[in-house]
Amino acid sequence: MEFEIEKKLKGKLGRAGKLTTPNGVIETPSFTVVGTKATVKSLTPEMVNTLGAQAVLGNTYHLYLQPGDDVVKGGGGIGKFMNWKGPTVTDSGGFQVFSLGAGFGTGENKFSAKGDTRKGCDSGEHCKLAKIDEEGVEFQSHIDGSKHYFTPEKSIEIQNNIGADIIFAFDECTSPTAEHEYQKEAMERTHRWAKRSLDHHNHLGALHPSEEKQALFGIVQGGRFEDLRKESAKVIGAMDFDGFGIGGSFSKEDLDEALAWVNEILPEEKPRHLLGIGEPIDLFVGIENGVDMFDCVSPTRIARNGTLYTKNGRINIEKAEYAKDFSKIEDDCKCYTCENYTKAYISHLFRAKEMLASTLASIHNLYFIVNLVKNIRQSILNENFDEYKEEFLKGYYK
Repeated sequence: MEFEIEKKLKGKLGRAGKLTTPNGVIETPSFTVVGTKATVKSLTPEMVNTLGAQAVLGNTYHLYLQPGDDVVKGGGGIGKFMNWKGPTVTDSGGFQVFSLGAGFGTGENKFSAKGDTRKGCDSGEHCKLAKIDEEGVEFQSHIDGSKHYFTPEKSIEIQNNIGADIIFAFDECTSPTAEHEYQKEAMERTHRWAKRSLDHHNHLGALHPSEEKQALFGIVQGGRFEDLRKESAKVIGAMDFDGFGIGGSFSKEDLDEALAWVNEILPEEKPRHLLGIGEPIDLFVGIENGVDMFDCVSPTRIARNGTLYTKNGRINIEKAEYAKDFSKIEDDCKCYTCENYTKAYISHLFRAKEMLASTLASIHNLYFIVNLVKNIRQSILNENFDEYKEEFLKGYYK
């Protein structure tokens, strides 16, 4: 893997670049489409390619459970298995440490608002479907209740079988409301797991020198605390990773500061991926503070519930006002959905609970987000980032 910075954003940490992988080039900043189980829900890979996506991300935990990483390997790796011909990425399974553990059943996500007092589980408790110790994490399958144990080494082996171009070190993703003491404990454990992940990755590479080398990214943790984020960036940044993920939880109000703390320390010449965050305002904040890649399930998840992105904000297509609205979702949108279908038709599909509803809505939402990031990239190259940001956000959040 090679990363080249083409242009820097004046006065800020942002940059436009190119990331070359064995299966293609990713022009950064970029939005990576989430295909959790080697599929982007309701879309074919050809549809995903047509809407402009450059890379797809699979979920290590879910693919391990179903169909099994050995099956994916037998199918030629995730790209060939799902017929995706571009770059691929897998996460480490670390987010499931949170979603099946401290965050299970709480309604928490990766952001906390000021004053949020919800508490997740600590490592000493049986945290719903995930239990953490120094060696790794015991998961209870959400499918059949069977127990499975992930160590850093196991995560790397699973990702090696899945065969993505870019993989991540195993980490502990914490609750956004966890206190400083536990965030520090989890961060230090993540650092130890990062070293073990890197060592095992290099070991597997030495055993199979003829195989295509996967790029391994280390993950920075530390929650919403400045001292921890900076410490984690120093420790992870000093390790010989090919790039870096910025994971864990954040305060919504302080995302810009938290990213600046980290990216001012991480090696400038290596790419950075902000894991699991992708709302429009967060994309602008991330990019101007040095983030190169994003992924998030939100565009397709909200699409399946009838919520669509427009340049004037989100709309709920099931509202009565759209039942006889024969205009496009966006007049100037070039996605397949907008070029061929009206709001009235898509509203009808959702009301009738037709499967096509999710397909057409997901095409539009992914096109919107993927091309928003492409436009932000172009604004860096054109040196009009601030003007583009102000214009877009003024319309979207008016």
